[in-house]
Amino acid sequence: MVYIIIPAYNEEKNIGRVISGLFENGYNNIVVVDDGSTDGTAKEAEGSGAVVLRHIINRGQGAALQTGDEYALAHAAGAVVHFDADGQFDAADIAPALAAMHDARAELVFGSRFIDRRSHLPFSKKYLLLPLARIVNFFFTGVWLSDAHNGFRILSGNALEKIKITQDGMAHNSDVVRQVKKRGLKVIEHPVKVVYREYGQGLGGGIKILWDLLFAKLT
Repeated sequence: MVYIIIPAYNEEKNIGRVISGLFENGYNNIVVVDDGSTDGTAKEAEGSGAVVLRHIINRGQGAALQTGDEYALAHAAGAVVHFDADGQFDAADIAPALAAMHDARAELVFGSRFIDRRSHLPFSKKYLLLPLARIVNFFFTGVWLSDAHNGFRILSGNALEKIKITQDGMAHNSDVVRQVKKRGLKVIEHPVKVVYREYGQGLGGGIKILWDLLFAKLT
């Protein structure tokens, strides 16, 4: 059984459309973790048919994903898909990624914007921020990925049991990869389409991620 985990913060304008797209593609176990939103995200998600878990305060995307993962694990999930709430991902990419994971006998799939040409990235992201993120991710994890901070991710049931996200914020991406390396889990990358409606993480966000990783390493 596949569970779709969606961390959401103030996404009332997008979350209904995202959930509808997942239902249309045959995914019924949709869990939205409302991470302390101050708008109607939770109400929209419930009205669209998703299970909604709520954080009283905004803790960060990593914490929201861990809450969703714990829920899926308690419900004997065979796999979980991490999926963004802002509508930048395409639900049609999930089935091919699951099939690729099965064929490769992998434990995790990391989505990548660089394997095919369907994603049109802002220039500074494509040629500056994301290449730098690859290097930083490799330094902290020892795993080279073409798209180190892509929010599309699939974990098998076994990986779900072994990986516990400890970084509450956006540094959770590298946190997951570090644990993959430590536990010797087989991973693959798979192409996913990303549609940008907003710029997303900029230089300031990247510096915050680096600080969180450094702090965790030192402590």
